[in-house]
Amino acid sequence: MGSKLYEIGRYVDVDAVLRYVKDRRHEDGGYCFVSVLDDTNVNDTYYAIKIYDLLGIEFPEPEKTIEFLGNAIQPQTAVVAIAMALEGLALLGAKNVAREKSDIVFTKYNPAEGRFAVGLGGSEEFGAATPLEATYWVTKAFNTIGLRFNPDEREAIRSFVMKFRNENGYGVKQPTTTMTYQALFTLHTLGYMPPKSPHFRNCELCPMGGFTEVPYSLPPYLEPTFYATRGLELQNETPTCQMGHVWFIRGLQNPNGGFRRSLELGISNFQNTYRALAVVDSMMRYL
Repeated sequence: MGSKLYEIGRYVDVDAVLRYVKDRRHEDGGYCFVSVLDDTNVNDTYYAIKIYDLLGIEFPEPEKTIEFLGNAIQPQTAVVAIAMALEGLALLGAKNVAREKSDIVFTKYNPAEGRFAVGLGGSEEFGAATPLEATYWVTKAFNTIGLRFNPDEREAIRSFVMKFRNENGYGVKQPTTTMTYQALFTLHTLGYMPPKSPHFRNCELCPMGGFTEVPYSLPPYLEPTFYATRGLELQNETPTCQMGHVWFIRGLQNPNGGFRRSLELGISNFQNTYRALAVVDSMMRYL
């Protein structure tokens, strides 16, 4: 077992996390966070891969999961799910398969033609993917599998992202942590250098721990905590109350080993579980 497993295990029950994930693997190589359902899907499978990768643990029977993800990339698949599948394939060592499948993205997302996946479902956060969210996931996936947008596409994406600039962050009606991170990540990945945003710092709750979606509000939730942590790293900034954030994450682990999104309520799922581990992993460098 890698040192990462031991280090994160000092703060949360990693053995319970691994049992939670392993119990939800199915024979087709896919995963479903509801263990009694044989309804495997790209989202849960992607986050299972990310959990194993973060912990530095060998992924079980990767060839089955590679086949599962490859078969999941279809014309009817939402662009966010396609991007997840491409990144997942790369993480499993099948970057060549991902590159062969990557052309399907342009049937749904084509910045040169001004098509930014408007109206497509398959969102991570909002039920129906926002164009900025789709842009983030496609950019992230292409970066992972080693594909680059041409100069015209890059400029079209930059101009599109900047439409969401809102005060000191990015958002539709107001700046949010999720959209601010997605915008900044996209710009940085494309080679642009946007100014630092104070948004993440303004959403940090100290000493209680956690971050919020909008500044000066309560309560903290897991998803803005994950994105704000990533945002501060992107800007080479340090969170103020690192141990407070770890304690916040510790309070989110459910008896089944997975994590929920808030202290008050919520069921475990793979997305929450990966994000919780990722926040602890980020905080460990300061502790």
